[in-house]
Amino acid sequence: MQDWLYHTEWLGNSTLSWLIAAGGALLGYTVAHSAAAILAARLGGLARRTHRRSLAVAAEVAAATRGWLLLLIAIAVALEFLHLGRTATDIRGAQHALQLASWALVGIQAAFWLSTLLVSWLRRSAGQDQERPANAVMLGILMWGAQFVVWITLLLALLAGAGVNISAFVASLGIGGVAVALALQNVLGDLFASVSVGLDKPFEVGEFIAFGSELGTVTKVGIKSTRIQSLSGEELAISNSVLLKNLIHNFSRRQERRIVFNFRLPFDTPRHKIPEAVERVRGFIDGEKLTRFDRGYLSGFGEYGLDFEFVYYVLEPAYNTFVEIQQRINLKMLDAWDDLGIEFAVPARKLHAVPGGGAPIMQVSTDGR
Repeated sequence: MQDWLYHTEWLGNSTLSWLIAAGGALLGYTVAHSAAAILAARLGGLARRTHRRSLAVAAEVAAATRGWLLLLIAIAVALEFLHLGRTATDIRGAQHALQLASWALVGIQAAFWLSTLLVSWLRRSAGQDQERPANAVMLGILMWGAQFVVWITLLLALLAGAGVNISAFVASLGIGGVAVALALQNVLGDLFASVSVGLDKPFEVGEFIAFGSELGTVTKVGIKSTRIQSLSGEELAISNSVLLKNLIHNFSRRQERRIVFNFRLPFDTPRHKIPEAVERVRGFIDGEKLTRFDRGYLSGFGEYGLDFEFVYYVLEPAYNTFVEIQQRINLKMLDAWDDLGIEFAVPARKLHAVPGGGAPIMQVSTDGR
């Protein structure tokens, strides 16, 4: 048994050396993985008890430890203690390759930690304001940008460590970026439009908007397009750049609704009943709890009657609230007109008798009777 352990060689190393390296790698992986798991659990429990944002972020960073990366790092480090190769040159080359692999694996794990740190901090910072939820578009762009910078930085560092001239690589990336920008200018236009939506916030998810001849509820604000659920049930998808070129009406941010309604009374309405009719309509408006009267008056003389205009505000923006209030006012006006003995003016026709017994002449009347 001892001869097999000491004298049997695998790639220039005895079986015992391989077993020791494997045991060391397994021990190192177990210790590191257990420490990361315990640290994540302890920090998570402490964050739930204290409600501290920093501890919650630290717990997520610790939980971002990848077990497979720890195992590969432990194996790479253990292999560095073996002499892989027949000659000194081969051994130095193998050790150099293992060192590069170890640093690459450590860099990848560090990138996971750093990207998790940035994303968790951004998400929790954006969620501090409970009254206004974070803008999903801006949060997504920031998180994507943070992760992109982390991984690109890691890639350039690994290339530099491997002896690659990254200055030429960066220059080629710049030229390629210009070409891609020219080819994808429409997509980039939508991307920057989404950034504008996130910064300026003309609308947010859940708000009811109108643009052009379309209107509906915003269900998603994406990187390229915005999805809107229309009143008729279908989903509308419009690119952000096109949407921002329209005049956008955001009805969800309206605090109150201004109402203008008109009616007509006949020209032969008794003069003394006109002021009373105006006062009664104003009383009907003032009698509603959710209204604020603005003005009401005889506005002019129409084609077939006296024109009246009334303006008031409904203190709640909901459309259903407005129509219910207006219906109650209309019904009260019908009752009041019966009480006053007047009626609304409508177009009518009159027959005028021709002197001498000729055929009557029919013509449209403009007196509202």
